[in-house]
Amino acid sequence: MKILIYRYGSICEPDIINGLNYLGFDTIECTKEMEDKSLKPAVAAKIVSEIIMENKFDFCFSINFFPWLSDICQLLNLKYISLIVDSPVLELYSDSIKNPVNKIFLFDLELFNSFNKFNPANIFHIPLFANTRRIDDLIKNTSKEVKEKYKSDISFIGSTYEEKNIYTSKEMSDYNRGFHDSIVEAQSRISGVNLLYDLIDENFTDEFLKKSKGKLFLPKDSSNGDIKVLVSDAYLSYRASFLERHRILFELSKEFNVDLYTASNISNLPNVNYRGRARTLTEMPLIFNMSKINLNITSKAIKSGLPLRLFDSLGSGGFTLTNYQRELLVLFEDGKDLVCYEDIDHLKELCKYYLSHEEERLIIAKNGHDKVAKYHNVSTRLLQIIDIAFK
Repeated sequence: MKILIYRYGSICEPDIINGLNYLGFDTIECTKEMEDKSLKPAVAAKIVSEIIMENKFDFCFSINFFPWLSDICQLLNLKYISLIVDSPVLELYSDSIKNPVNKIFLFDLELFNSFNKFNPANIFHIPLFANTRRIDDLIKNTSKEVKEKYKSDISFIGSTYEEKNIYTSKEMSDYNRGFHDSIVEAQSRISGVNLLYDLIDENFTDEFLKKSKGKLFLPKDSSNGDIKVLVSDAYLSYRASFLERHRILFELSKEFNVDLYTASNISNLPNVNYRGRARTLTEMPLIFNMSKINLNITSKAIKSGLPLRLFDSLGSGGFTLTNYQRELLVLFEDGKDLVCYEDIDHLKELCKYYLSHEEERLIIAKNGHDKVAKYHNVSTRLLQIIDIAFK
């Protein structure tokens, strides 16, 4: 098969390309958007159209969904496979998801249930993956001296979401401000279910959008969208995620040695050890592998699914403490492949226990790695995606 890969710079694009090439597929990459972040969709569409007409592709592939790319593929009658790895992806609210050439794969079952009705024959649910072949090679070929730099008792890699809180509830009415602050605080303490959509109403949504005008991004083509979903998923969920991550890191760092790899501002986390940003392909696997405990704190915008970082942590042989998600126990076994925490007090107990029980910790880490390598590696997942897309 010959495949056109449209790239915009997603951290998992290299692993997708590596996986496709490993399987023997011929890939051609369009990297114009990586080279020019201000590239207009109309210009990108012209570039891609010319590439497609000059070649004979079996399908076009992208991480996440590009409405204009779907429209081009529809016009040129080329199958378009898109793999959604983030949440929310506002482009899914475009009417373009209804195009028959689409094969859209969503990692979150609840997200799938929301969008499948718009194109039932062409929208699918599938979990994410890790490139264990690449990760294993990196860890094996890295010297002991280099690995030592990434040793940690407890580590967390990711945003605190502070930079994604681009609005303030202070401008809202007293009632809606109090309501906003209460439901976001409550959601920050609940794992495995997102209640925000069901709690807000049109009155709240209208005022939220009015007071936040100019600060929020909303897709222009959203005729199949629900503005309540956009507000709850793209904004309120981010605020709840910030509160949760900040609280967990703050509380843990009072009792344990916690290392944080992030680009976020951590001035309000005085006891956390700031370790800078982690390079995805070359540093992140080493951090996971060399940390006694890796924290996975799933974004509240991910309703039921498992984030890419969880697979990366397990695939690196890292012992992982994670919040509960509804799809978690379908793929992994609590206490065998990883360990789930219920709340901050339970998390503290687990950290204390596993820091002092190395043998158990290492067995669980190996089990998690082996399960990802066997069932959730990138090549296996790509074969599943292509098989479904061409049925």
